[in-house]
Amino acid sequence: MTHSLDLIATQVETVICELMEVCQWTKPKLLVFGTSTSEVIGEHIGKAGAVDVASAIYRGIEAARQQFNFIPVFQCCEHLNRAIVIEQDVAELLHKDIVHAVPVPHAGGSMAAYAFTQMKQPCLVEMIAADAGIDIGDTFIGMHLKQVAVPLRGSLHSIGSAHLTMAYSRPKLIGGQRAIYTACD
Repeated sequence: MTHSLDLIATQVETVICELMEVCQWTKPKLLVFGTSTSEVIGEHIGKAGAVDVASAIYRGIEAARQQFNFIPVFQCCEHLNRAIVIEQDVAELLHKDIVHAVPVPHAGGSMAAYAFTQMKQPCLVEMIAADAGIDIGDTFIGMHLKQVAVPLRGSLHSIGSAHLTMAYSRPKLIGGQRAIYTACD
């Protein structure tokens, strides 16, 4: 591996901090992580999952949680239909139906599998509407973001070798100067 695990953890903490400074949440909200550990180590997505990389990323997430109030949830790979690893109490609070599966590195992805082992009472739900997200390695987290997703460009463009994208959501803007409120004749 050309990237140190400590550097990966630090990079993850940095990008979360940048995102949270823009969000300025006053209460805990959902932050979805989509991660290809294969891409982080410079391999093709889904081909070289690395639990040690997942551990480093998780370490960065936990370091950021010491500073900011967010609820991390983790997107599985397409083998589990991009289901979400989430704490059971959060799933129940959100009135989400729990689906039965346990992510493993080759069916769910290394990051989701690792997160599942670190949570108190992990479970899977089919979908959520997260308030923000971080996508490491182009895993396409957009299906799990609230409308309207706003891209955020931070100081880093990659985690290890993986392309990085971030987004947060804002309420829909309706009306305004261009809005028409009466029918035209």
